[in-house]
Amino acid sequence: MKNTYAEIFPPGEFLREELEARNWTQQDFARILGKSSRLVNEILNAKRAITPETATVLSSALGTSAQFWMNLESMWQLFQLDQLDDAVPRRAKLYETFPVSDILKRGWVEDSESIEVLETRFCEFFGVSSITETPRLTACFRRTDEDEGVNGLLLSWLYRVRNIAKDIAAPKYSRKSLLQAVQKLEQLRNEPEQVRHVPRILTESGVRFVIVEKFLGTKIDGVCTWLDKSSPVIGMSIRFDRIDNFWFVLRHEIEHVLQKHGQDEQAIIDVGLEGENAGTGESVPEEERIANAAGADFCTPTTEFKSFYARKYPYFYERDITGFAAKLGIHPGLVVGQLHNKTEKYNFLRKYLVNVRKHILPYAIVDGWGEEALIEI
Repeated sequence: MKNTYAEIFPPGEFLREELEARNWTQQDFARILGKSSRLVNEILNAKRAITPETATVLSSALGTSAQFWMNLESMWQLFQLDQLDDAVPRRAKLYETFPVSDILKRGWVEDSESIEVLETRFCEFFGVSSITETPRLTACFRRTDEDEGVNGLLLSWLYRVRNIAKDIAAPKYSRKSLLQAVQKLEQLRNEPEQVRHVPRILTESGVRFVIVEKFLGTKIDGVCTWLDKSSPVIGMSIRFDRIDNFWFVLRHEIEHVLQKHGQDEQAIIDVGLEGENAGTGESVPEEERIANAAGADFCTPTTEFKSFYARKYPYFYERDITGFAAKLGIHPGLVVGQLHNKTEKYNFLRKYLVNVRKHILPYAIVDGWGEEALIEI
């Protein structure tokens, strides 16, 4: 049975009061005892246990009994053991509920030796009142692994996106402003460096945009979530650092916002491939089919791409692809990405699937790759 204590203090607290009552400094008391100042300091700060020898000299100097100091030490040690017994199952529960090590490693929650403090910090991070409460929030996920469930790492990633987004100032969202933003984004598809304008354009439309590096072993690409009905958030992991994937995922999440997907109920959606043929089967929820179609059409307008494919199949020459991209005013990598999804020949002209992460990170709110977004939970 667990012991019940009144407020228990280490013996050093009582010794401190005795010294203050006599107006003795630690150095004074050390000279009186004939001991080192270090010993006195460590007793005062509960860093050294009181032994029978120490109890005897304390009693001689302060006019108390040695048993008095030994009793204080025994009560303090029993109290610490009792607290340790309580901390073990609570810490085990915390680690069972949340991916504690991964979150602490990323610096998303500050570590503490106190289980009470640690529990409180994790509850604040996940927006729950206790660790027995299941974190839930509204979201539309886009993942490329159909078998991957909503595990703790994915949920932690999403909460990190939301917690960062809460501190981003943005005007009130309107669908009209986001549609206008999409038109601006269309002008950026020709060069990879142009992605640097994305955070500003989205923020001006009332959409908070956050980039958070994924956890190792997870396959999250992006998320649409809402702080409230007029405050949408788009989070991306840039898991695949390619121009085609970046624009597809971004436009996919924008469509979720435009359609108000995920506003009223939690919606975790699994999809398979990227691009034109991604998630078009009957087993894929309607929300995902709509978002996938929007993403594919944004990368390479569907009508034009179908015509190009029909005319050139099965021989797709590099000059034809670059010419088609130039005609559309887009980067050739977007055409190549669509061809990969259509033909499943993923090694074809990969040189055009250029990186974009380095171009956007300096202009976005980022957590990962050595950078940490500074927020207050």
